[in-house]
Amino acid sequence: MTDPRTLGNVLSRLMARTGYDREQGSDALRSAWESVAPESLRGSSQAGVVRRGVLEVFVTHSALVQEMGFHKREAIRKLQSLLPSEGITDIRCRLLIEAGQK
Repeated sequence: MTDPRTLGNVLSRLMARTGYDREQGSDALRSAWESVAPESLRGSSQAGVVRRGVLEVFVTHSALVQEMGFHKREAIRKLQSLLPSEGITDIRCRLLIEAGQK
């Protein structure tokens, strides 16, 4: 006979299997980005995913990639404070290509 599992353990495994934990994490990341994004990038950028400590940020115009360079260190510091479990050490900007553009 197996030992009974704790409810927390069962819920944790269920959330991992369904992807719900990733969805919650990405919502937290998007929300954090909105609060730390430099004024010049608000409304023109969105957080993507964190891979190996690098946050991918999508911007709507190529000039914003350079603009982010001026604010990167401060944004990283704020994100590390808000989301320490993400382990963000860098931000990489990518141009967001809208549907219909090529």
